[in-house]
Amino acid sequence: MSYRAENYTRRFEGHQPQLEEGVFIDPSAVVIGDVHIGRDSSIWPQSTVRGDMHSIHIGERCSIQDNSVLHITHAGPYNPDGYPLRIGDDVTVAHSVTLHGCEIGSRVLIGMGSIVMDGAIIEDDVVVAANSLVPPGKRLASGHLYVGSPAKAARPLSEKEMRYFCYSSANYSKLKDRHIAELETDSAGVDE
Repeated sequence: MSYRAENYTRRFEGHQPQLEEGVFIDPSAVVIGDVHIGRDSSIWPQSTVRGDMHSIHIGERCSIQDNSVLHITHAGPYNPDGYPLRIGDDVTVAHSVTLHGCEIGSRVLIGMGSIVMDGAIIEDDVVVAANSLVPPGKRLASGHLYVGSPAKAARPLSEKEMRYFCYSSANYSKLKDRHIAELETDSAGVDE
């Protein structure tokens, strides 16, 4: 029996998560409902991606690391349109991050333990330092490191830091392939 990421998703109210080629979902992760995950992206242990009252879109070569929580803001009387969650390509979401009804551009690194709230927008090419809070509706401009609670621009990113985004996403894309191979090897041993 080969590894199938689809086996680790759950339908909710008619919405089945849609997965592109090469997606890895750890067996301990939870992916529910109106969720689209792009090619070669990975959802790591104990993470939750819950598209139950609005949609979640994760781009290509993204890494959603251990214990992260991705959710949305539903449409209702206080927020008629709600807030979906949108993540671009080549995004690294480090361990224990919470993303809630926000928009993340491409080539972004969100540090461990950070929280990005409803309606916040993080443009392309941004680093959010560990344990930062991006408050509701805040916009983080491209090309900067943001630090603190609330997150504030600390300095422009260096050329080396800008190159790191694609290195990180490629590294996790290779690592998820190794995990898939290991799970397939374990499954083959059970079937024999």
